[in-house]
Amino acid sequence: MIRTGIATREGTAADNADAAKVYVLADGTVGAAVVDGIGHGPHTSATSPLLAETAARYTAHRGALPGILGAALLVADPGPDGDEANAVAVTALADDAGTHVAWVGDCRAYGWNGTTLTLHTTDQTMGQWVRIYGPPVEIAAHYDHWVRVSLHSATVATTREIEVSDPLVILTSDGVHDQITPDAMETLIREHADDPQALADALVNAARPDDDGYRDDATTIVIHH
Repeated sequence: MIRTGIATREGTAADNADAAKVYVLADGTVGAAVVDGIGHGPHTSATSPLLAETAARYTAHRGALPGILGAALLVADPGPDGDEANAVAVTALADDAGTHVAWVGDCRAYGWNGTTLTLHTTDQTMGQWVRIYGPPVEIAAHYDHWVRVSLHSATVATTREIEVSDPLVILTSDGVHDQITPDAMETLIREHADDPQALADALVNAARPDDDGYRDDATTIVIHH
């Protein structure tokens, strides 16, 4: 049996531009999606829930990659005013075989095997590109919010995929993983690993403001096999 928990909390900048959805098929297959709207444009907070709903349903029926691409079609065109919302996202198809994850941008998927927390995704940001290929890594953090792939530009070639065998899978927006230390995240997981909803709530509530008082929208889905 697959159990899930889902939580989101508005940040300090404006209305919540994050969204999350879990969709369960009759056979128990789970499709899950976390969407992080980019900025707070005129359509972002209204469009993000639609993107999450679409991604979760496509994922449950067709797979994690189609989930990303299905949501991407909704925002592929800038719209008549040029202000259509854009977002990054992570999707997960969970069934008896395990969990298949797809993502664009800097939403993440973590796995917990009972003893070790593993980050299974790699952020598609310029900061991460700098760490791997570019100039001295000391400047990388300055580019961590420069997203290289989003739903606007998602294709089969640019969407990343991975299989996760861990019994506990955690999908996060950057308002969670950027504002909670890895040690703090692991502590919460150890405490709530058997209760996915309690863990989702704890992770979102643990996100703290930065030195300037800014706290991003924070959203997570926990999938427990």
